Order: sequence, then structure tokens, then C-alpha cells
Amino acid sequence: MTAQALSGGFSNPPHQSSHAFRAILESFARPGTLLTIRGAQPPAPLSVAAGTALLTLADGTTPVHLAGDADCQPVRDWITFHIGAPLVAPQQAMFAIGRWESLAPLSRFHIGAPDYPDRAATLIVLMDGLSNSGAHLTGPGIATKTLLSLPEIAAFQDNAARFPLGLDFLFVAGNRVAGLPRSTKVEGA
Repeated sequence: MTAQALSGGFSNPPHQSSHAFRAILESFARPGTLLTIRGAQPPAPLSVAAGTALLTLADGTTPVHLAGDADCQPVRDWITFHIGAPLVAPQQAMFAIGRWESLAPLSRFHIGAPDYPDRAATLIVLMDGLSNSGAHLTGPGIATKTLLSLPEIAAFQDNAARFPLGLDFLFVAGNRVAGLPRSTKVEGA
């Protein structure tokens, strides 16, 4: 384990995790809303928001899958030291993190079961940037419609069609997050 793995966690865990948790919940309650979270300084390619989300949402009993370039030794060591989460295959993950193209195909992740839809995976998608442009979002938590820069449209339309089953998404870029729950309808720009 490198010295880098030992740093970059919360300096004030109760305060920072509670603020991040509230922002993450808000992002799912109001899909497409861009919010700021901070506190973690994880190794690349994870952003501040990605690391903060992992520190807030995962623990030693939460299976995490690392996809693509997120599956590197510095990130593995950082998660092991700060969270203790087991690193698993996609089918076993409660959380998966990576760039959009490395998370595909989405069919590898658990979408819940009719009697336990809450056991679906949440995918934390590393983005280069987030903006309120592009895809049109409607549904619970959205007054009329909002816009969000999504990596594609069809996958989110297919996901919403499975509701109440399906995946939930947390998009992260820099220190910003935006949630996209499975209940949100997505249409092209």
C-alpha cells in the first residue's frame, strides 16, 4: 500500500459525510440538479465528487465494482484503507464506478427483483463535465422538465422502462454531482 492511499479521506468525517449525504439525496430527489460535494481527495481517475460519494455511501459491507481505468492499484488501495469495501465483479456490486464506456454493458449489473427492487446497483459515472443541457428529464421530483448532459439516451430510456426495477445513476465531475434515479423519463434534446 502506498502513502497516497493513506491520505485523501475526510478530515472531519461526521460533518463532511452528512453534508455529502444530504447533497446526494437531494440530487436523487431532484434529478438533473447539479450539486457540489467535497471532502475527499482520492487518487486519479476518481474526482473529488466520486471519492466523496464513495466515502459517504460505501462501507466495509458494501460491494463495489471498479470499471475501466478506475480499476487501478492506487484506487484499490485508497478504497481498502478508507472504506474497507469489498471489490467485486459487476453482478455482485451495490455500487460500480467508472467512465460510461467502461460500465457497459449495463446488463452486467443487478437491477433488483420484484420483491426487492431496492437491491439494484447504483452506478457512479465519471464524467469530464456536467451541465444542464442535452437530454430532457421528466418525472418525480421535476416540476416540468430539466436538462442534463448524459452520455447517451437509449440506455436510460430502457432503464426507466423497467421501473420499479432498474439501475440508479450518480454522475460526477470535479466536485459536482447529479442524480438520475430509475423513475426518471429521458428524452432526446
